[in-house]
Amino acid sequence: MIWIILVVILLLFLAFLGFSAFVAYKMTKPERFVGDWTPKDLGFDYENVEFTTEEGLKLRGWWIEGGSDKTVLPLHGYTRSRWDDVYMKQTTEFLLNEGYNVLAFDFRGHGESEGKYTTVGEKELLDVKAAVKWLMENHPEKARRVALVGFSMGAVVTIRSLAEIEGVCCGVADSPPIYLDRTGARGLRYFASLPEGLYNFVKPFTKLFSGAKELNMVEYADRVRKPLLLIAGEKDPLVKVEEVREFYERNRSVNGNVELWVTDAPHVRTLKLHPEEWKRKVGEFLGRFL
Repeated sequence: MIWIILVVILLLFLAFLGFSAFVAYKMTKPERFVGDWTPKDLGFDYENVEFTTEEGLKLRGWWIEGGSDKTVLPLHGYTRSRWDDVYMKQTTEFLLNEGYNVLAFDFRGHGESEGKYTTVGEKELLDVKAAVKWLMENHPEKARRVALVGFSMGAVVTIRSLAEIEGVCCGVADSPPIYLDRTGARGLRYFASLPEGLYNFVKPFTKLFSGAKELNMVEYADRVRKPLLLIAGEKDPLVKVEEVREFYERNRSVNGNVELWVTDAPHVRTLKLHPEEWKRKVGEFLGRFL
């Protein structure tokens, strides 16, 4: 009898591990989002571009000239792409209307770019490095000043880029996850109605699938010295305002050009809910530092 009980327990344990692995696989390989609008719909000519990361992944995007020697890269969030119409489309249009050149592309594992898995901000730094390198090699006269405007995962990469990519001069980080494990656990509950505690079992499998290394975003609060605008929403179910504020307070001790704007919006929804104020804040920030 005891052997039957042990076998049942073992089977249940294996089923639980299998379910955890399945959840991890779905998290690291999100469904690709490809839309049907282009910058032409916004009234701007554009060029389809392709560039390669140092590991050999081909990333695809749009190059849109705005008649300036300054370029901005809008960076999309997890599961989205340059076609996102919650914030990417509006941001691209805003930046072009401000007169900046725009290089919008899909991170690895998203949109039309190569890559089987996402690392939610870790290896995506290499994607931005490849984009900046392409810009400097193909349009050096347009790359004298380069800024980033990132959302969620893109905000994580924005913060990291300010510390690690010399060619980037300033950045806007909208809804940046500071404690990635906490955001990941909240995401299980918010998107899949699963218990947050399951993340402890899912996480090892996500690292196994994606090959991602552990990211400690708090340490970047000690490393970023370039102008940074942080945007956090009080109704964000994934990233708590207190976490972003903690980063801000710590970064402020070493960075005189860091700003924090707290709104009443959910995750990456400040632009949608308060478009004019978002454009004014971001426009003024870029006007000062780009």
